[in-house]
Amino acid sequence: MNHTADVLVIGSGAAGLTLALGIADKAKVIVLSKENACAGSTNYAQGGIAGVYNIKDDDDSIAAHVKDTCIAGGFLCDEKTVDYVAKNAHDAIQWLIDAGVPFDTKEEAVGEDQSPYHLHREGGHSHRRIFHAEDHTGKSIQETLVERAKEHKNITLLEGYNAIDLITTRKLGLVGNKVVGAYVLNTKTNHVETIKANFIALCTGGASKVYQYTCNPEVSSGDGIAMAYRAGCRVANMEFNQFHPTTLYCDADRNFLLTEALRGEGAQLKRPDGTRFMKDYDERLELAPRDIVARAIDHEMKRLGADCMYLDISFKDEEFLKKHFPTIYERCLKVGIDITKQPIPVVPAAHFSCGGIMVDSKARTDIQGLYAVGECAYTGLHGANRLASNSLLECVVYGKAAAQNILKHLEDEEEQEITIPDWDESQVTNSDEEVIITHNWHELRLTMWDYVGIVRTNKRLERAMHRIEMLKKEVNEYYSNFRVSRNLLELRNLLDVAEIIVKSAMMRKESRGLHYNIDYPDTLEKSGPTILMPKSN
Repeated sequence: MNHTADVLVIGSGAAGLTLALGIADKAKVIVLSKENACAGSTNYAQGGIAGVYNIKDDDDSIAAHVKDTCIAGGFLCDEKTVDYVAKNAHDAIQWLIDAGVPFDTKEEAVGEDQSPYHLHREGGHSHRRIFHAEDHTGKSIQETLVERAKEHKNITLLEGYNAIDLITTRKLGLVGNKVVGAYVLNTKTNHVETIKANFIALCTGGASKVYQYTCNPEVSSGDGIAMAYRAGCRVANMEFNQFHPTTLYCDADRNFLLTEALRGEGAQLKRPDGTRFMKDYDERLELAPRDIVARAIDHEMKRLGADCMYLDISFKDEEFLKKHFPTIYERCLKVGIDITKQPIPVVPAAHFSCGGIMVDSKARTDIQGLYAVGECAYTGLHGANRLASNSLLECVVYGKAAAQNILKHLEDEEEQEITIPDWDESQVTNSDEEVIITHNWHELRLTMWDYVGIVRTNKRLERAMHRIEMLKKEVNEYYSNFRVSRNLLELRNLLDVAEIIVKSAMMRKESRGLHYNIDYPDTLEKSGPTILMPKSN
């Protein structure tokens, strides 16, 4: 089955839906989702969206937001990008408010010059500037945007579709390198279909599934990054993998993140004996940026031989906790932890990819007609470490920018007379050895966790690269001989992303932000992004 659209959006999170809604009045849009439309990372974002909405609230300012972002990013952020995003935060947040996102408001009336919204403060932020909907902000944003998308006559939402590869003029042996479509797997029928489009936007999220322990959903397998790299796009800063410091440590619920807003409201990190330890690592204590807090927890666990550390907010008022953190309260209660009475066991887990596909201020990649928005993109905003709650902001700001740029060129785009060949399955068979995929999947994720995790060494990186190269040979042979499946496609993409991560880490001869290498413990006076050129170039 073949599909045609003006614009194909691969990914149905905040980035993809912001873009789709921004162009749907004037274009036919197909939005692709691997599972249901709410399965991506946006839906699981607890904290909120950062932005200076009204500078008359207190002494906060756009300049302060820029400064906080650059400090958290290890001074590797692109300052023009940071300034651009911070200045557009008000409009992005207002767009969400207008769309119907129910951000929390203050209980008491405020003056006419002050924002009526209740704002959180999170690690790395100098002020309260986090707009939130209780502790399920992402879910509220996701559900609001999905509802609007389903109501729009020009948006077709295809759920249960796994993108395989981009189709470009170069791939078809034609002049230039312009995107013309994509091959996608319909996981309900297990058949490959073709989508032809003049513009394609990759909004596929990050690649944290490459690690054994992650608080990301199952769909975070680096698909967009791998597809863009294979098609000829540059990628940057992929060595900077953010590990969220506080993920619930519990066999019954291994992937549940505990929002940074808990620490913003005073939650304390403690050793098993009840003593606090962040004072030994940073003067900002629990409100230090994520890279510092994650390394502190990791160091304490290894030093003490402990399975976890503890996050304690039980000293706060019970009604306050139930009101502001209802999701966390209920989720912890289900596994026998009452956060109003006892500390929560926590460990770091892979959370966010700070690098990705290189884009410009309009979210355009190196390939004509191809855009990338959200976690799969590298804009320069996050540098060596993402500041809390800047991710949803980036999704909306760049989703709107991409939409405006596509609309500008939509009428200029002539109907393409290009014939896209159907997916050829004539030379492959059904696999009777799925165990190979399962085994290689586990080996890859454990290899990345052990050798390319929070603390790295040259030897660990070399070992990881050796294992990845061997796994890639096995999987590429498997890919050539058997029909594709979702597990095979995700494993293929994760192996490409793992290779990119390790190559990037090997290129950086310093420790900065999320990349800490014992063999290069110092931070260089001058540094820039790590850029990998695709093999096809």
